[in-house]
Amino acid sequence: MPRNSGAGYGCPHGDPSMLDSRETPQESRQDMIVRTTQEKLKTSSLTDRQPLSKESLNHALELSVPEKVNNAQWDAPEEALWTTRADGRVRLRIDPSCPQLPYTVHRMFYEALDKYGDLIALGFKRQDKWEHISYSQYYLLARRAAKGFLKLGLKQAHSVAILGFNSPEWFFSAVGTVFAGGIVTGIYTTSSPEACQYIAYDCCANVIMVDTQKQLEKILKIWKQLPHLKAVVIYKEPPPNKMANVYTMEEFMELGNEVPEEALDAIIDTQQPNQCCVLVYTSGTTGNPKGVMLSQDNITWTARYGSQAGDIRPAEVQQEVVVSYLPLSHIAAQIYDLWTGIQWGAQVCFAEPDALKGSLVNTLREVEPTSHMGVPRVWEKIMERIQEVAAQSGFIRRKMLLWAMSVTLEQNLTCPGSDLKPFTTRLADYLVLAKVRQALGFAKCQKNFYGAVPMMAETQHFFLGLNIRLYAGYGLSETSGPHFMSSPYNYRLYSSGKLVPGCRVKLVNQDAEGIGEICLWGRTIFMGYLNMEDKTCEAIDEEGWLHTGDAGRLDADGFLYITGRLKELIITAGGENVPPVPIEEAVKMELPIISNAMLIGDQRKFLSMLLTLKCTLDPDTSDQTDNLTEQAMEFCQRVGSRATTVSEIIEKKDEAVYQAIEEGIRRVNMNAAARPYHIQKWAILERDFSISGGELGPTMKLKRLTVLEKYKGIIDSFYQEQKM
Repeated sequence: MPRNSGAGYGCPHGDPSMLDSRETPQESRQDMIVRTTQEKLKTSSLTDRQPLSKESLNHALELSVPEKVNNAQWDAPEEALWTTRADGRVRLRIDPSCPQLPYTVHRMFYEALDKYGDLIALGFKRQDKWEHISYSQYYLLARRAAKGFLKLGLKQAHSVAILGFNSPEWFFSAVGTVFAGGIVTGIYTTSSPEACQYIAYDCCANVIMVDTQKQLEKILKIWKQLPHLKAVVIYKEPPPNKMANVYTMEEFMELGNEVPEEALDAIIDTQQPNQCCVLVYTSGTTGNPKGVMLSQDNITWTARYGSQAGDIRPAEVQQEVVVSYLPLSHIAAQIYDLWTGIQWGAQVCFAEPDALKGSLVNTLREVEPTSHMGVPRVWEKIMERIQEVAAQSGFIRRKMLLWAMSVTLEQNLTCPGSDLKPFTTRLADYLVLAKVRQALGFAKCQKNFYGAVPMMAETQHFFLGLNIRLYAGYGLSETSGPHFMSSPYNYRLYSSGKLVPGCRVKLVNQDAEGIGEICLWGRTIFMGYLNMEDKTCEAIDEEGWLHTGDAGRLDADGFLYITGRLKELIITAGGENVPPVPIEEAVKMELPIISNAMLIGDQRKFLSMLLTLKCTLDPDTSDQTDNLTEQAMEFCQRVGSRATTVSEIIEKKDEAVYQAIEEGIRRVNMNAAARPYHIQKWAILERDFSISGGELGPTMKLKRLTVLEKYKGIIDSFYQEQKM
């Protein structure tokens, strides 16, 4: 019989950051915010063309006074746990152990404004100089954006789509959309015009925000196919020429002056926590992207309790400083940067658009964040850069780094929870590692997170050697981001942490090793897929449990370990079930020259594998070049090859490299559980997997079906019968 495992954690009671709804902010506090905001507005290049009167600011701050919040009863008669309508509402999954009342995004911001109004909310660079926006400015900019959207004809439960790199404009446009009763919909900047059309049409976008002329051109190509689209706003560059219904940011914000404050107040007052405010489109690794509908409660709950589980601190204790650079169209970045920032009064500093092409480290050095999040590929690129610099360093420096990392890794693996460090470990940190962390911009960073896809043990060990713990989270777009979180107080190597408060988990159809499908329940669970009832019913069962399609196990202390995707499971022609990820990771661990490895074998007689080699990126396009990385060339030299490019290795079928790879795969096979798990054939591809090549999604997830189709000829050749 299948066994179910469950775990639940109570919600913290008496949380001091929850405002008593009976308290009214004192008049002197409002006057102080008015005065400070007026002064700061004079110095911000984002707002210097947008005058704000003292009367309008006072009026704005009185909109959602706690008496209004207190008198507005939350009325949620809905029985259904899901909906596929943008204007639908759902019954919330309130756990008895964590029964805090739901609240809206506007209330979350209002309470933050009362506590953090004078603090820096957003930092951004203009002409190589950092400028800042306070929380009180941020709130007013969001209100003006909300009124601008209403003037342009934004309908309730219709979308504002945002197609641009992370910026203050992205943030206050998103918040303004929610204030106006619309739905925020991010679109990846790498999306083709056709992909933009699909999303903008599906979400009924009334307005699309774009940052550059390049993104504007995409929308102009598809506008005729978007019947709901009324206007486009461009906010980083001016349009090439004057066009009907295309506005600059300044023109758009001016439009908001024509809408009375009372009109926006009326919309805000009618909002409920169980209505949709955010759409996150899945990256579409299989079929068309699905629009994941997230409610106001999904956002406010996760921003509060998901971040608490990761030990993100309120500004009263310590203002967190974070760098925003990952795509905000992805739920992890949006929750971590945008919504959690408002909840706890964090300072969010925006990286340059070329962050992932190399400028991120410069921003990190200037900002010195207190917490940082990256997908595994970002951490791998940092690791590879350090390895390249070390390889080019002098003998003594390189030996010092290797010694320091070795003693630190050993300490962190043998005594992971101990604050008592041996003298040699402390000396290594003082002499070497602290300087490396400072050079990376992590001198003040106390929490480093990763998620989206699994991380190789090699990468985790590398950063442990630098005395940098990488804290994993587990969740999906469908769980508003984190459902499990690691933190300095909940950490176990290779695990994805423990449940976020108020959430539940069960494993269904467990095998003898306790591995089963991960099913989730709680306030993080999404409302449904927009306009996709069949897909919603596949994902959510009758009791409201989300079936993730991920396989995993729980240890005795409630830590979750992800073992793979059920859909990725390879079933050979002989009926053997083979999870591909552990074998792929074993190959990459054994062979440092390998960048990506994909196991093949579904309905085949044996397993085979496609391999790509580590190569450098073009700094202008971020596409892979033909040149091997320093680490890859080191591998070649070690095995007796002088190759410096991928094409040299493939065209000449470099005997030394091919022999070394064959031996590495043989070692992996020797450690396999049984012969059906052996890799019998393999091939090196000419180019590494990439987003532009279609093999990787926007968060660097491997799109296996795309790879199978793209390299069908090579794969078929593995299985062709030898003719006599």
